[in-house]
Amino acid sequence: MPVASVFRAAPFRATAHRPILPEICVLAVAALLVALGAAGPVPALAVVALAGAAASTLAGVRLSRLTLGPDSPPDGPPAGRLARRRAARPRRAAALLHAAVVTAGLTAAVLPLASTGYRPAAAVTGLVGTTALLGGGLVSLPHLSRASVRAWLHRLLDQTAPGVCLVLTAWLLLPYAGVTVPVRLAVAVVLGLLAVAALAALTGADRDSGTARCRGGAALTLFALVLLAALPAGPVAGRAALLAVPPLVVGVLLVAAGVRQVAQVETTRQSPLRWPRAVLPPVAVVFAVVHQLQAGLLPDRTAVLLALAVVPPLVMRELFGTASTGPDVPAATDPTPRPPAAPTATDSAGPAGRVALLRALAARPEPVRGALLVVDLHLTELPGRLVRDDVAAEAVRRARAVAADEDEVFDLAGSGLAVVSGSGPVLAYALGARLLTALSRPYEVSGAVLRSRPSVGLAELGRGRPEDLLRQADLARRRAAQLGRDRVEWYDAYLEEQLVRRLDLERELPGAVARGELDLVYQPVLGLADRAPVGTEALLRWRNPVLGTVFPAELLPVAEDLDIMSELGVWVLDRACRQLADWTVGGRRLWMAVNVTTRELTSPDFVPRTAAVLEAYGVGPDQLVIEVAEPKVAAELPTVVARLAGLRSMGIRTALDDFRAEHASLAQLRRLPIDLLKVGPEVATASGDPHRPLLDVVVTVAERLGLEVVAEELESAHQVDGAQRAGCRYGQGFELARPATAERVEAYFEEFPSTSR
Repeated sequence: MPVASVFRAAPFRATAHRPILPEICVLAVAALLVALGAAGPVPALAVVALAGAAASTLAGVRLSRLTLGPDSPPDGPPAGRLARRRAARPRRAAALLHAAVVTAGLTAAVLPLASTGYRPAAAVTGLVGTTALLGGGLVSLPHLSRASVRAWLHRLLDQTAPGVCLVLTAWLLLPYAGVTVPVRLAVAVVLGLLAVAALAALTGADRDSGTARCRGGAALTLFALVLLAALPAGPVAGRAALLAVPPLVVGVLLVAAGVRQVAQVETTRQSPLRWPRAVLPPVAVVFAVVHQLQAGLLPDRTAVLLALAVVPPLVMRELFGTASTGPDVPAATDPTPRPPAAPTATDSAGPAGRVALLRALAARPEPVRGALLVVDLHLTELPGRLVRDDVAAEAVRRARAVAADEDEVFDLAGSGLAVVSGSGPVLAYALGARLLTALSRPYEVSGAVLRSRPSVGLAELGRGRPEDLLRQADLARRRAAQLGRDRVEWYDAYLEEQLVRRLDLERELPGAVARGELDLVYQPVLGLADRAPVGTEALLRWRNPVLGTVFPAELLPVAEDLDIMSELGVWVLDRACRQLADWTVGGRRLWMAVNVTTRELTSPDFVPRTAAVLEAYGVGPDQLVIEVAEPKVAAELPTVVARLAGLRSMGIRTALDDFRAEHASLAQLRRLPIDLLKVGPEVATASGDPHRPLLDVVVTVAERLGLEVVAEELESAHQVDGAQRAGCRYGQGFELARPATAERVEAYFEEFPSTSR
């Protein structure tokens, strides 16, 4: 097909994006050569020559096919002198790019043959020739639509921070010896600019167009040649020349593929691929810094200044990002007419507010920028409808006062309000903080004073349905409410997974007892002196066929919110006492520790219910240990003291779990009627640790109060030895015995036939 006709009429063909076998083979050969050069059998410059020659040969063959052929299309030559000149431009572009890739390949092939002193000159000569030919070829290619000044500024700010990072990377990786600072800095700037140009061309909205691929390939090719020209003339270059192979090979192949794609595929626009610009430059900087530190070098003043230079473009980009037009799609080229602005909250209350919000989200031009903030007021009282309407109107007025003029506020009626902001992420979060401050003030409406504890969910606007964006912001709002309100929460995929998991738990947990899904495992408690078991602790597990095994840390908060802790507690106590009775029949004298929440312990029927269970199974009261977590008892300390005293009066032993050994904890320890004190590994540590004096205090206080100390969560021999030396009588943890089913624990007890308390 003639080049002119292809450039003039370009029907879409899906085959343009198929991988081609010769290119794959060349890439594989280049990778093999680089591996051989890094290992040592093949000289580095020979690898550059062979890989560059292979890639340039293939690219030259591809381009030569487009260069040959008549200037006119099959339906006849174009009429007019100007038309014929325009028709000949694509063929000239292919010819210039063909000459450019051949020159790049020859430059790489000449380097091993040239003497050491002439290698930099040969590389510079090839670089100049390739640059001129690539420039002429790119100018002859079809150009994209011109961007507005605002879009051009957006693009510049988008590329400045990654460009500085890449310049810093080149500065750190370039050799020091024999190179002056100005020359090294100039080479680093050129390498960084070429790298960011290639990154922008290959990740922008036109990354799938042939023109963008040609530009990216040209930048990579020049990057490789600049790197070769910057290498020292002596043997210092070594394996550093291998760094030029990947950009050289990929660059010339991209140039050829881009021209071929222009001949087959129309230029299309897509969403810019943003993550490579945000991830690759910082990763490259980290790699360069680590490489320099491994070499025993510290960053110099130039490196520090380049690192600081990254901050201003990021701030400018964030401030400039409040505009509604994105950097990759100019507003002047958007053919879609923008609908009228959606009504604000004063005109859209109730269900109409939600509809208006969805319409406003759908009407935002591409690429969509900004954030959606969903606010729930969480009023402390439940006022009547008229009062709620007055509060909603006042909340909208306050939100409008702190939002920007171009932001839109919507009353969602009953569930709070929403704000659609055109600001970037940082400014949108700041807006959320201002909303919290403004909406937290008391509301004086209809003779009543109402208070609220608002929660704000924030989701970045992007590609997606308006319903999905609203759902994401609402999920973030729910997360903020779960974490205590008066806060702003971002939406992310992990947050959604957590919330979906929480909803599944809330749906499946009711009825788990009736379905027989609850189970207990038992962790032995050993005497640290002889390592013989003295008791066990019952640990709850929920084995759901859909959710899998759920542990108490995830299970108990859901049970408390659903108000079914009493049901779970009754089941756990009954099952633990029944198992203890079975072990007692076998002649073992062990205690069974059962954890209870403060809410269970303070219920009026807890003490008589516990006594009834012990009597039903014939278990001695001194064999049961009721554990309560120390951080939870302070809120209801008098009631907790009364319940623990009631249990001890029956002969049931009590324990204080999760003892933190703080001043307040030590002060209230005298008031609690307990028998066992359980301390964690942060307190029970080996000698020489800064916490050792604190552990001495805990053990001393426990001995004076007649308490026995149990060191729990011991997961290493180091912790076990430290707990024993500190005076702890009992220990519990993975290092001593892991939690297991009743059958496995019973088999473990068989090793200690004389087990007794």
